[in-house]
Amino acid sequence: MLGIMAARSAMVSTRSADQTAGPVELWSLREDVLVEDGLDRDRLVVVSRWGEIVIDGADPLVRESLGRMSLGPISLENVRAGAKNILEWANVHRVLAQLSGSVVRSLNLPDEGLLLSAVPVTRHATLDLVDVGRTLPLRLSRFAALRTEGAELVVESPLSEYHVVLHQQLACHVVTALSGVSSIERILELVRAGPAVVASLVRYLVATGVVLVGEWVPGLDSPAKARFAEDSDPTLQRWSHHELLFHSRSRMGRFGGQTGAVFPHADALPSPELVKPVRSGRTYALYRPPMADVIASDPPLTQVIENAGWPAELTDRQLTGEQVGELLYRAARIRSVQSEAAPTDVRYATSDRPYLSSYGLHELELYVSVHNCADLPRGTYHYDPQRHTLTLVNDSPAELEELMASARVAAKTTSQPPLLITMTARVARSSWMFGGIGYYLTLTHIGALQQVLCLVANSMGLAACAPAVDPGDVTDTALRLDWPAEVGVGEFIVG
Repeated sequence: MLGIMAARSAMVSTRSADQTAGPVELWSLREDVLVEDGLDRDRLVVVSRWGEIVIDGADPLVRESLGRMSLGPISLENVRAGAKNILEWANVHRVLAQLSGSVVRSLNLPDEGLLLSAVPVTRHATLDLVDVGRTLPLRLSRFAALRTEGAELVVESPLSEYHVVLHQQLACHVVTALSGVSSIERILELVRAGPAVVASLVRYLVATGVVLVGEWVPGLDSPAKARFAEDSDPTLQRWSHHELLFHSRSRMGRFGGQTGAVFPHADALPSPELVKPVRSGRTYALYRPPMADVIASDPPLTQVIENAGWPAELTDRQLTGEQVGELLYRAARIRSVQSEAAPTDVRYATSDRPYLSSYGLHELELYVSVHNCADLPRGTYHYDPQRHTLTLVNDSPAELEELMASARVAAKTTSQPPLLITMTARVARSSWMFGGIGYYLTLTHIGALQQVLCLVANSMGLAACAPAVDPGDVTDTALRLDWPAEVGVGEFIVG
């Protein structure tokens, strides 16, 4: 996207060409904020994504200001005109500071509309605006990302307490001009806008943290180079862009959208199936161990935990169909099915299985690639946890070989292990229920399933490991996945 927008930034904006005065700063409340009257005349209750915030000392000016801000952006200069004295004006600023995580700051061009809005995504977001020298080096943070939201562009960064919404092309041009090292002076050469407009946009972008301000470092025999503190920060050097962004967006503290079990698609889409429909193909019923015998013969849990770990060697010694059936039965079968209802009267099916899954969601599917098993032909199978069966989905020797070769490398063995279990996620199953954190929860479910598989395998005397290396996109083709509706998310090797 940066490349596309950089090309657009070369286009000269036909708007704001004659703007010499700076844009007007406006204030508003996030759309999910509700202002309620408190128990007495001097108190208000503000309901936000962060919970209820009680505002004491809510005088008439505060009430009027918050009431107008809940309807849309306003100028604080207009509010100041209604203040009876300096104390009332100071009280408005006190309340706005208390509500900083719910207050949107915007820039507006008279007669043209909003240019940019800084929308808070943390509870105590602060926007400290400072003037930026016209020749100082500027650049987008390497953690910044551009994406569309509706008909507008949003700039976000896991290091920022704000999402920056770009309402007009002029703002987009300024942002994309900063994909490389630039300055206010350089930006003024690229866009037709007055210095005050560009300086105001840069001030906001810097204050939100999506744009960096550096310093010029002179060279002995070369032109001066720009230096930015972010590039030499040892803490940030340890984070990749996508990992830090994923972390920040999967936690409530730095995510601006709906999160949790909010059923974002329940109004438009039905609840996805509890179990993936069985494909056509050869089906094999698996062994069901008598649980009373398993309980009587299993070693103590502590002994299993202490012995569980990376095996010294995973061999290609042949497994039996009974061992495969017992492993899957004890670790992944459906024990029972229930019907649940959300507070909004949305109904959905859940299941109880041996491994942990939030709300009984169980969006994971298991595929078993058999290399060496006495009772199962070589091939890749889909596991049905309800019927406890395996259905052949791919008997291609070449694709099986590729999957098992990857498992051998991941397990650091000299021979291919007899069994590879691939875990996939049906994305609709999680995204239908959860807003913002669906994939994050899927990864926690993967860890839970891998742990249970490991403990069961060890109690059965089998060697097992959860590899850190996956086969890549061969998973999608070998398992015949409908990507990205169903995606590979984990592996488990048994030998």
